[in-house]
Amino acid sequence: MPPRLLHILSRGGLLPPPLRRRSPSPLLRRIPLAKRPGAFFLSPVRAFSGHSGMAADSLEQQRRRSVVVRETVELTEKEEQIFQRLLEVVRHFGLGTQLRVAGGWVRDKLLGKDSADIDIALDNMMGQNFCEKVNEYLESIGEKQKGIGVIQCNPDQSKHLETARMLILDTWIDFVNLRSETYAENSRIPTMEVGTAKEDAYRRDLTINSLFFNINNNSVEDLTGRGIEDLKRGLIVTPLPAKATFLDDPLRVLRAIRFAARFNFTLAEDLKEAASDERVKSELGNKISRERIGHEIDLMMSDKHPVKAMCDIRDLGLFYAVFSLPENSSPSVFDKCDQQCVSHIEAAWNLAYSIGSPVFSSGSDPKLQDEQRRLCLYSALFTPLRNMFYLDKKSKKVPVSSYIIKNSLKLKASDAETVVNVHAASEKFAELVLLLESNVDVGTLKKKLEDEYLEIPTDSVKRVFAGLILREIKDFWRVALLISVLTYPEAENAADVINKQDELRLRKEKYTRVERAITDLDLDGVWKLKPVLDGKSIMGVMQVKSGGPLIGKWQQRALKWQLAHPNGTMDECIEWMKQSQSKRQKVETST
Repeated sequence: MPPRLLHILSRGGLLPPPLRRRSPSPLLRRIPLAKRPGAFFLSPVRAFSGHSGMAADSLEQQRRRSVVVRETVELTEKEEQIFQRLLEVVRHFGLGTQLRVAGGWVRDKLLGKDSADIDIALDNMMGQNFCEKVNEYLESIGEKQKGIGVIQCNPDQSKHLETARMLILDTWIDFVNLRSETYAENSRIPTMEVGTAKEDAYRRDLTINSLFFNINNNSVEDLTGRGIEDLKRGLIVTPLPAKATFLDDPLRVLRAIRFAARFNFTLAEDLKEAASDERVKSELGNKISRERIGHEIDLMMSDKHPVKAMCDIRDLGLFYAVFSLPENSSPSVFDKCDQQCVSHIEAAWNLAYSIGSPVFSSGSDPKLQDEQRRLCLYSALFTPLRNMFYLDKKSKKVPVSSYIIKNSLKLKASDAETVVNVHAASEKFAELVLLLESNVDVGTLKKKLEDEYLEIPTDSVKRVFAGLILREIKDFWRVALLISVLTYPEAENAADVINKQDELRLRKEKYTRVERAITDLDLDGVWKLKPVLDGKSIMGVMQVKSGGPLIGKWQQRALKWQLAHPNGTMDECIEWMKQSQSKRQKVETST
């Protein structure tokens, strides 16, 4: 749910959309890092093209390694123009304001990454007041004023104070005042006060997020005294004692895990101890909305090292606080459920990484590929729960995985539906894999697919069966196949696939063979196949004026006929219908 809009100021002001990433300008200006040597470049890892979660560095290797931080902050030409415009406003009105870019932008710049998330912290005025000054300045130089969006405090969205937003040189910029905060005993809503830059730095969630870039003097400010050092060491640390930080705002536990996974950094020992504290776990479940928890988990799943994040959640004992289960499930929650779930996502990650990009080859649409990757990970994580159900308020039998996605994480209902469908399709794929991988008799399956009106040629049975599965799961068929190959035949533990290279190789080869067989059957994209006969045509053949269950049955028969006769025409299908009806009538008459 988006933050609530308090009001809109100036002409044509609409609350701007979330910031979009911009392409960096080739013209860069180097800004020296005050008294901090080093340089850093972290190459991006996307989808399954990088290290798998457990194939990454060992914890000891991570502790020993040193992340080199850039000596300079490199500004794009657009960033330099934006900052100069803001300084012009300060000088024009004699405001004496120190302008600081806060948080993630500074961190990402020092890590050699582009960042579109520019938040300006002001030391002597509110964000809305500064934006009004910007508009006054624009009017004085003959430029059109901009709309100002003011977002009110909304703790459930991690918005603890008023934020003003406006376009500066066609880029959305957020403006906030420096602040300090204290928390009440039973609330994560802080009491906000105007603070100093140092107080603001210490109230941040992590030291690597507490850095400022001072626009006035072109320098990076590390006011906690350890933000840059922790960045170099690849260490996730809180500026203040970790337990107090987490009890003030338990959502920061998940943020710490998310940033550790994003950058493949190590959680500090005192932070892990605090995150594992029973009171912190309880507060995470009681103080934080399920929407916020789900948002953090979804960010982890969409990032570069989701398995590392899930392993941290498991190892810190947070699994059941994050993925809350229904009270009465059947069968009941089994022992070490958290370990089994994380082992499955880890095995799926390693298997998909081993197979490569074809797992998510849905044309050239990167959004769809990212969506398949994300839902593949959820499907793998909840695979051990695929046969567990609970009764909802209407006594309807609902998969536990659906409950977790919709109730525990408050994600989209379509996400839950896709995961349930992937689990169902993976079981059907297990039977298909057996058919494609061996010379077993297809007689039983042939009888299951046929009825008194439809006969399927024996050599078409596999194609019909596979086609029906793919039409149900559509673009996610490779995901369902991956889960099926991972799960069937049952390993003693998903860890077998993780730890035994031979087992991983065998399952990769099986996936490749089955995928090739489906492709050879010309079934990739079969869900886009237009029915050779639609309901109206079938009604015409049967000489009836209205539809109903009978027409639905014939539509399904016609689909099977079409899959069995991929080159068949409409006229041939109509002729088959007439002949099958005629044969049936003769049988009934003779009987």
